[in-house]
Amino acid sequence: MTKKFIPFSKPIDLTHAEMVRRSEAFYDFMKTRRTIREFSDEDVSQDVINNCLETAGTAPSGANQQPWHFVIIRDASIKAQIREAAEEEERNFYAGRAGDTWLEVLEPLGTDAHKPFLEKAPVLIAIFEQKYTTNDQGDKIKHYYAKESVGIATGMLISALHNVGLVTLTHTPSPMNFLAKILNRPAGEKPFLLLVVGHPADGVQVPDIDKKSLRDISSLF
Repeated sequence: MTKKFIPFSKPIDLTHAEMVRRSEAFYDFMKTRRTIREFSDEDVSQDVINNCLETAGTAPSGANQQPWHFVIIRDASIKAQIREAAEEEERNFYAGRAGDTWLEVLEPLGTDAHKPFLEKAPVLIAIFEQKYTTNDQGDKIKHYYAKESVGIATGMLISALHNVGLVTLTHTPSPMNFLAKILNRPAGEKPFLLLVVGHPADGVQVPDIDKKSLRDISSLF
């Protein structure tokens, strides 16, 4: 196979001082991001969602296989089905599947099996990890580092949505097999995460939490 390469054009060239300033400004902006559990019903432009998804699609991936698929859900009846199935799994989770230790960790956040945001928020994005795809001949094409690749793309999507003033909730009912069934996804795809997207409800409050310091999350050698 012939390898095809093209010249790389550096998108921006900054002085050290400019790099420091921009990195500080970006950190200050990103640390305002919070997980929101109460959404308004204000609509979100599909153009904005599409642009953010295209940003996520620029993420690096194993062998450039881009093993992700994003399903945008706006239909009220489908959101209702998702909520019903998710709450059933969540009831089982809080009733014993989680274990006492996990429930103790969650207690300060005030979460429970009730998930009204799945219907209230204007947009749900179901993110799927493509374990493999199938070519026209029916042969399976294995994807490498799929989970890692989808995780990176998801982080970029959350950042892109925050960048336009939207709020998100990363929802991971376990198991999530119902998503593939409701959304009619192929066998090679596995639900990775359900991202709830929209505007915050008026007067919404968030838990008073701290993030770990740089010393706690990094090492220098």
